[in-house]
Amino acid sequence: MFRKILIANRGEIACRVIETARRLGVSSVAVYSDADVTARHVALADEAVHIGGPAPKDSYLRGDAIIAAALATGSEAIHPGYGFLSENPGFVDAVQAAGLVFIGPSGDAIRAMGLKDAAKALMTRAGVPVVPGYHGANQDPEHLAGAAETVGYPVLIKAVAGGGGKGMRRVDDPRDFATALESAQGEARTAFGNSDVLIEKYVEKPRHIEVQVFGDGHRAVHLFERDCSLQRRHQKVIEEAPAPGMTDEMRAAMGQAAVRAAEAINYSGAGTVEFIVDASDGLRADRFWFMEMNTRLQVEHPVTEAITGVDLVEWQLRVASGEPLPARQQDLHIAGHAFEARLYAEDVPAGFLPATGRLTHLAFAPDCRADTGVRAGDVISPWYDPMIAKVIVHGPTRAIALARLARALEQTEVAGSVTNLAFLGALARHPGFGAGDVDTGLIARDLETLVFAPAPTPAVTALAVLAAVGLQAGQGDGFALWAPLCRSVPLEGVEARVRVHAPGHVTVDLPHYAPQDCRLHADGWWVNGTKSGARIVTEAAQITVFADGAHRFVAIDPLARQALVAGGGLTLAPMPGLVKAVFVTIGQAVVIGDRLAILEAMKMEHTLLAARDGTVAEVLAMAGAQVEAGAALIRLEEEE
Repeated sequence: MFRKILIANRGEIACRVIETARRLGVSSVAVYSDADVTARHVALADEAVHIGGPAPKDSYLRGDAIIAAALATGSEAIHPGYGFLSENPGFVDAVQAAGLVFIGPSGDAIRAMGLKDAAKALMTRAGVPVVPGYHGANQDPEHLAGAAETVGYPVLIKAVAGGGGKGMRRVDDPRDFATALESAQGEARTAFGNSDVLIEKYVEKPRHIEVQVFGDGHRAVHLFERDCSLQRRHQKVIEEAPAPGMTDEMRAAMGQAAVRAAEAINYSGAGTVEFIVDASDGLRADRFWFMEMNTRLQVEHPVTEAITGVDLVEWQLRVASGEPLPARQQDLHIAGHAFEARLYAEDVPAGFLPATGRLTHLAFAPDCRADTGVRAGDVISPWYDPMIAKVIVHGPTRAIALARLARALEQTEVAGSVTNLAFLGALARHPGFGAGDVDTGLIARDLETLVFAPAPTPAVTALAVLAAVGLQAGQGDGFALWAPLCRSVPLEGVEARVRVHAPGHVTVDLPHYAPQDCRLHADGWWVNGTKSGARIVTEAAQITVFADGAHRFVAIDPLARQALVAGGGLTLAPMPGLVKAVFVTIGQAVVIGDRLAILEAMKMEHTLLAARDGTVAEVLAMAGAQVEAGAALIRLEEEE
């Protein structure tokens, strides 16, 4: 076993590797950028080395700086985590050339699976079923359009490099192919430095089922499947293991195909073979096809650990240090069911835009596993993926595990940034998902229901008003001649009045609602005779009430000047990012829905559309400009 390893990553995966290394008696070295000086993974590690600026290209993608840090600290091996350099074969070669061990597969294995077209050809030779499509080298747009016609619409355009839904577009109509191709190639070029794409037949009721494999360079085993069908824009949202409705016959067929794939490239370490499954007629052993192999540990690996009792990071360290596979196939069994929900800082009602902010409060349910790279007080920055945590639960049956997930999400508390927590909770309660009737289109079909945010109840609003006037701890002292003490309390969207009758007894008058009678007892506030059970967190003017979700309020300072509000003709940047492209010029006429610009933020492209018909009066930001949230990009002429 190694004495010391360096983790070439950040966030929750770096923390995850550090924790297993510590349990095995292995010292850990963290690397960090300017933006991560006080990050949780830096605090957890035994040592930490600064490697550059906040942008990934200046820090976590600098293989030379990471290798130098490993050598300087006496590390024997480098664990890549996932993302960044984890699937970069050149980095693997450089690590080994420096006399270090790469905790993962060989560079040749990564190369074999790194390009989807070549990987599919390899899998065909290995006897692994692949999706019908065009995987050739000819990237001429007319040739690709012809290939799409041959395959038959609908089709998927997919970047041959990378993953995570980047460089992927579904096309239903031949007339939309050229625009979708241009968009997919542009996103792929930015994300992976390679604009090449392939064309695949789109499966009408697809399920995304992947198999965890593990090899030692000679033989491989599988640790069963995960269902990752609950996706939005090809990004996984909730994963589970095992897959609902899976038959013994199909599990055996998929497991054997995944092992053949791993052994075909002499795979070493943890990997995932991803399959697309046609679920239109249930799960059948002849209705699954190879999509790609991720030659690294996956974000969703904890659900596999939960049902098998295996620590996959421990296996990674043991195999990389020279041990054989820790178990045979017949030693591995499924116990119960597990779910993982990805908690992100993102503005769901605004279209799931990535969000930033300082986490003023962060708490997880006591009976769940929460893999996180942040703590209360940490900042979600625009430089990296906005994941806050992965919430993982396990139970003896799928129904019990899902109920535990719903409860764990209800008990999770985040303040300081908007999150997708309510959206995750709605998914956990979705009747179709509860019944196991899930495919990759479920979220899109029911999106309006899933993103609906219920308004706070009068009782919740009353608690926010009490917090705004500092009455959380029962401060109600005061006096007035002939009448109760009364005060007006303005919140954003709410104008309330508080009347203090006695210490710990107040009435909150709200517009359109009956007065809320609030009394403070030893166990907290009671509103209208009912114990609230809510938790309240305040940070400056921000007030968060946790009661059936997080309800956020903003206290208004009556002395503050009103902020400048942009007119309807301005298109504003919804988040900090890079202006990737501008499609309009001064004097150009546009109609509602026309593309104005593309903003690249947190590794995704966001197309900004015209909100109304008009004529472009000003172009205020050009391609290549880095802009802050709220920056004016395009101005239309005033309407007559």
